[in-house]
Amino acid sequence: MIYVIALGSNRRHVRHGNPRALIEEALRRLPGTLLLRSDTICTRPLGPSNRTYANAAAVIKSSLMPPALLAGLQGIERDLGRVRSGQAWRTRTMDLDIIFWSEGVWATPPLTIPHKEFRARAFVLVPLSTIVPEWRDPVSGRSVKQLHARLLKPKRKSCP
Repeated sequence: MIYVIALGSNRRHVRHGNPRALIEEALRRLPGTLLLRSDTICTRPLGPSNRTYANAAAVIKSSLMPPALLAGLQGIERDLGRVRSGQAWRTRTMDLDIIFWSEGVWATPPLTIPHKEFRARAFVLVPLSTIVPEWRDPVSGRSVKQLHARLLKPKRKSCP
């Protein structure tokens, strides 16, 4: 099976270094064969965090089913110093999300593929558009390139 993974970090790790270095370490640890990877970009944080994020995306081939892959990714997050506080949008050493898989949709708690929020997040769509621009969202039917263009499109303001 083929998976598309989003990677993000905005906190230094004592052993592995800055967020860019953590992205590289996480890429080496992904459970499967790395097929493609984007460049790492810097993005502004969402929510209360003040630290700039390093973000990237990767395509891997893995024999793991989605729940097992999720468990493996969460293990990498823990190994790289992530502590889940229950608070959204806080600083973190590593965040790994399954965005797509080659089999389409997966929806069982606690995992939904495609990722619920990816369509509204430039920090996911920008790296994705450089490596899988034609990959289609199985929910909307739109390609990554189309989703990215829609996100950049100015919103119309309605008249009172």
